[in-house]
Amino acid sequence: MRAHRVVVSAAAAALFAACGVSKDQYAAKELEAEQYMKKYQDESQKAADLEKKAADLQTRLDATQQQLSQATTAKTQLEQEKGELERKSAQYEQLAESLKGQISAGEIEISELRGKMTVKLKDKILFPSGSATLSKDGKGALDAVADAFKNLKDKNVIVAGYTDNVPVGKKGPWKDNWDLSTARAVSVVRYLQSKSVPPVMLGAAGFSEYRPVDANNTAAGRGQNRRIEIALTAADYTPPAVDLPK
Repeated sequence: MRAHRVVVSAAAAALFAACGVSKDQYAAKELEAEQYMKKYQDESQKAADLEKKAADLQTRLDATQQQLSQATTAKTQLEQEKGELERKSAQYEQLAESLKGQISAGEIEISELRGKMTVKLKDKILFPSGSATLSKDGKGALDAVADAFKNLKDKNVIVAGYTDNVPVGKKGPWKDNWDLSTARAVSVVRYLQSKSVPPVMLGAAGFSEYRPVDANNTAAGRGQNRRIEIALTAADYTPPAVDLPK
């Protein structure tokens, strides 16, 4: 065994001698190669770490961009809602201004809630007792309403009739308060149409005695319940135009 090592050492010495490289020089080169390999491995690890950091930063950047996009969308929506509220407020002010004479006289009340404007008229102004025929004063009040409505855009104008709980007379033309409340609403709709309010905006509904705003056990309460309400809401649907037969 010892002889084998001697032979190997002798062979290595002979090889170094033949190449003109000493054993110390070889060891130095081998150490240098190891150092380069370690440096390469360290740099590779640094590159991998940098790639991971870059990927993390890209993920955070994407998330930030998405949040920014959502914030921009929310801001745009808020600006649109603000503009819509301002527009509705302007419409309300315009309507109140155009009807201020009737409001001051107590003939008309207007209100705005959740984007819906409502014009309320007491039935005694519009109709004789038990009738669906508009009175002279009623037509005068509706003339002002029609002037305020006829230039509105993208609106539905829904006229609703309400009564108190007193049954209609047996000798009258109405079967019950359903008939009377609906007939009064239709009369108002027809009159508004005759005053150039576009019929595509108009609708009529009768609610009889079942939606009171006051108690029916006093004359004043019943007077509050007998009313016409005209609601202005956004036009969510516009039917397509069709050619009607002549």
